[in-house]
Amino acid sequence: MSRDTRLVHAGRHPADFGGVVNTPVVRASTVLYPDIGAYERSRASKFGALRYGRYGTQTSFALCEAMAEIEGADGAVLYPSGLAAIAGVLKSLLSPGDHLLVTDAVYGPARNFCDTELRRNGIDVTFFAPGIGASIGDLVRPQTRVVYCESPGSLTFEVQDIPAIVAGCRSPDIAVVVDNTWATPFFHRPIDLGAHVAIHAATKYIVGHSDAMLGVAVANERHLPRIRDWAAGHGVLAGPDECWLALRGLRSLGARLRQHQQSAKTIAESLKGHPAVERVLYPALDTDSSHTIWSRDFSGATGLFGVELVHTSPDTVRAFIDSLELFGIGSSWGGFESLILPSKPVRTATSEPLCKGPLLRLHIGLEDPDDLLDDLQPGLDKLHAANCRDERKRNVQHR
Repeated sequence: MSRDTRLVHAGRHPADFGGVVNTPVVRASTVLYPDIGAYERSRASKFGALRYGRYGTQTSFALCEAMAEIEGADGAVLYPSGLAAIAGVLKSLLSPGDHLLVTDAVYGPARNFCDTELRRNGIDVTFFAPGIGASIGDLVRPQTRVVYCESPGSLTFEVQDIPAIVAGCRSPDIAVVVDNTWATPFFHRPIDLGAHVAIHAATKYIVGHSDAMLGVAVANERHLPRIRDWAAGHGVLAGPDECWLALRGLRSLGARLRQHQQSAKTIAESLKGHPAVERVLYPALDTDSSHTIWSRDFSGATGLFGVELVHTSPDTVRAFIDSLELFGIGSSWGGFESLILPSKPVRTATSEPLCKGPLLRLHIGLEDPDDLLDDLQPGLDKLHAANCRDERKRNVQHR
């Protein structure tokens, strides 16, 4: 079955709802039983059957089934946000005294969670360079239990070599966890590459309309019970309305991502030739340092990438961002609208500077790419003109 067809049909059971095409929103706390025997029998299974609202309803069951199917996993667990999914997975797989390896390109709030909450709970954390590959084995200890990857990396978009990392771990006791939010299962399936758990901020492309917060973890059979039990034991759940919005978004995911990809490639190719731009950080470009691994492991690219500007003042960059009309200024991404923000990635695994000039993060939405380029071009031209003026001033001062 093609991935497009799978997106349309995964998790759907119209016959269970009188023929209704889209799984409806089922809200519930109390569930009534015909007799005490039926109630007692329901206690035997916490997951996948209607029992009590904290364990989900038919709406969340449908989303779990769909996400597991399209990721090629054995099951899924839902959370109220992407960060909650990251925290829940790590807490469920780690215990005091364990060692965690984390990519240095990790999402900022996830880095903070590892540096604060996990360290306070007696877990040793080591950050590794995103391009480490099979050399991850040099950092593995007897206490290592999880290797956490994000591919491409947050803000700087380095693609990690998941098969090499899995091979480098050399231990069945280590779970390789991959944040797959950027690519979604439509363009990348880490579990097929040997990873054990994949995480999504479904807030982004899965929901796709910037109107719901949701996290998902999918896992193989070995790790799924621990992840599920931790979520159930800590009262972690996603609301049925958010699950319904994710199911709605899932059906159009392929069509949307193709448009995001086409527009992003058009704009990235144009920007990399502008004199105000030092480089574009987007693995789909053949000039990108991660392009070879991306071409091997991914079937497409989405609309998020970085732009490093030629060195210029912070005030000039702020004026450029403020001048844009079609690019919104706001957190998150993955919706239908284009966004832009300055970014300052943190790195501790290497002393080498990441960028020479200011770094921007662009999300290319579903607008016409020509309109977006028309919005960007005047501001970039002004940036270049300002850089030229500054260069002339420096030359005069040095005479």
